[in-house]
Amino acid sequence: MRPFRISKAQARRVPALGAAFFIALGLFAPQSFAAPVNQAAATAPSAAATGAPRAIPVPKSPDATLDGRPLASDTSKKSATPQAAAASPAKTAKKFSAAPSATGCDLSAFTGATGATLVRNVKAASLDCVGTLFNISGTDATKAFREAQMASVADGLRDASATYPGDNSTSVGQLVLFLRAGYYVQWKYPNDVGTYGSTLQTSIRGGLDAFYAAPHSKDVTQANGETLAEAVTLIDSAYENGRYTAPVKRLLADYTTSWPGSMTDAVANTKTVIENGFDRDGFIPALQADPGFATTMSSFVTRNASLINGGDMVTSIGIVIGNYVAHDELKAQGRPIIKDLVTRFPLVGATGPLTMNLVWFTENKDKGNCSVYGLCDLPTRLPPLVLTNTRTCNANLRVRAQEMTEQQLADTCTSLINEDALFHKVIQDNGAIPGDVNTNLEVVVFDDYYEYSLYAGAMYGIAVDNGGMYEEGNPTKAGNQARFIAHEASWLRPSFQIWNLNHEYTHYLDGRYNMYGDFDAGMVTPTIWWVEGIAEYISYSYRNERNANAIAEAAKKTYKLSELFDTVYDQTPDATVNSTRVYAWGYLAVRYMLQSHPDDVKAVLAKYRTGDWNGARTLLKATIGTKYDTDFATWLTACAADNCGTLPPVQSTPLCTLPDTRQFDKNCRRDNAAATTGNLSYSFLYLPAGVKSLTITSAGGTGNADLYYNGGSWATNSSYLAKSTNQGNGESLTITNPPAGWVYFSLYAQQGFSGATVTTTYTTS
Repeated sequence: MRPFRISKAQARRVPALGAAFFIALGLFAPQSFAAPVNQAAATAPSAAATGAPRAIPVPKSPDATLDGRPLASDTSKKSATPQAAAASPAKTAKKFSAAPSATGCDLSAFTGATGATLVRNVKAASLDCVGTLFNISGTDATKAFREAQMASVADGLRDASATYPGDNSTSVGQLVLFLRAGYYVQWKYPNDVGTYGSTLQTSIRGGLDAFYAAPHSKDVTQANGETLAEAVTLIDSAYENGRYTAPVKRLLADYTTSWPGSMTDAVANTKTVIENGFDRDGFIPALQADPGFATTMSSFVTRNASLINGGDMVTSIGIVIGNYVAHDELKAQGRPIIKDLVTRFPLVGATGPLTMNLVWFTENKDKGNCSVYGLCDLPTRLPPLVLTNTRTCNANLRVRAQEMTEQQLADTCTSLINEDALFHKVIQDNGAIPGDVNTNLEVVVFDDYYEYSLYAGAMYGIAVDNGGMYEEGNPTKAGNQARFIAHEASWLRPSFQIWNLNHEYTHYLDGRYNMYGDFDAGMVTPTIWWVEGIAEYISYSYRNERNANAIAEAAKKTYKLSELFDTVYDQTPDATVNSTRVYAWGYLAVRYMLQSHPDDVKAVLAKYRTGDWNGARTLLKATIGTKYDTDFATWLTACAADNCGTLPPVQSTPLCTLPDTRQFDKNCRRDNAAATTGNLSYSFLYLPAGVKSLTITSAGGTGNADLYYNGGSWATNSSYLAKSTNQGNGESLTITNPPAGWVYFSLYAQQGFSGATVTTTYTTS
């Protein structure tokens, strides 16, 4: 993640590190909280736009794009793709009760015929056959879908609709599907198909006019719905959204939960017509002329509220209402309707996606008018509704979570507290920077990226097209609250992990103990090699995980060490290159310097801690300069072969002195614990009365040891009260209010291990 030491006073926030790949999650995150799919590295609002320093997004968690929808009213980002391409055409076509095919699926029936012959061939083909036309290109696309061909089929739809019987026995469905395919292919391959003009517009209007005028197009039957659902989508494909608001309105007004599935599909497809319509000519004037359209949409939502579950058509259509306040001409219509919906439906639970998306529209498209909607208090109203689980780890650390269990809260506290100890062992600081009063951190954890995207923006005023956000605030201001806003890594379940937790916590520690002032102060010279490199190094070291990405990069030898001292966030226009240099190469640079030149690191940090940024820069670029480049290249070769080396030993916890090497005491350690695969290394400890919290940790060495605790009897992997079973030897357990007397714990060799360090600490009340 980027330096997270951000001044709240200047609204400076930095997104957190995530994965460089994306997984579409689902339907409804606030539309502009998510980045467009094709803009994975989209930047946050510019300084000019926000009045705040710029924050450059970094790679996201795997879920971070959700459905990737740009804001519906933003024509610069909104795709004009005809809706026909969103799903498999073949699957769509199979919804019809198709007439038998007389021609089979011969492409030449569409590319080698014109006029009335083409219309006959389309009607004679199976729906599956017509559906394959969505995939054609080149000369086939030219022959099948040039304007004259499309106009002929649109005229055929007009003629066939005059006697439309309410089912597909006359092959009206094939004509509709052909037209949808044509608009889609023309959008995708405009140079192949050629332009569409007034000839086709006249014909398609004639075809759609005739279809929607046909009495049986209003039949509430499964058979009619199969054709109607496709005809609704054709409105959008043909960009005729503004002309056909009446049939859309009728469907919304008449719908009941008793309608058959295909008719429900037709209603669901109106969402695309409405949403895309806001960006198309004639649609907004049509809504201005018919205020009843907005009230019909609202009534549709309230009347069918029983269907709302967060991923349903009522929610999706209801969200589109927010576009009314994105257009000045429609604000007066939209405001009372949106106010009613966000007041009527709860902000959390099944209706949360509906209400919070509408909230987003009010905050971003009707700025400064929160009082109109009764939403000005959301930043204080939402947290207790959403973050229902709280744990105070210690006087300096609190976790507020949406769905975490007591054990997960306890484990998170343990993870951060123990990481704190590792950080100070590695850094060997002498305490917080004078004047830094960021003595406590609040960790906010949403259940997954989706919930983060839904609520974090309204609660904390942050962008959420990222993997989390750290807010340092002003570290010199009394009462300032530093906060890391995060989400669980749902894609790793059933394993529990808070995405970026240890990396971000390192930023908090680094800002408090190494980097003078706020974030902007530390950015006057390039410090990113350290800021992000140490966060990556501590995170991987504490979790005892191999940084596979960095090790793979080491083999490439892309950068010299002297070049990495110049790293900034936006080094190049290529976001992937930037991310790799910032994180993987930052990790490699910091690891090398800590292991090979620790005295130089101490000298640089001495400058950083006093805010002598130019002095640190001189040390890095002039005193050190290029003299380590050759050795760094040699080290990269070894690291690429998984021989990256280890830090010089730093131990602040004293060795245990009791003669029995199995026995521990308060705040002591034993080194070189070992056991062969399947065996245990047994230990015990005597606790006085009144112990409030006992923490047992293991770290270092090779192999894979798991930690087990069993109170008053020997601990094994089959007899225990608590366990920690991470990969490697990095294990930790915190036992609250343990019994007085002898307690027992063991390391079980899941894989033979050696060289591990075991530490016990406890506090008394």
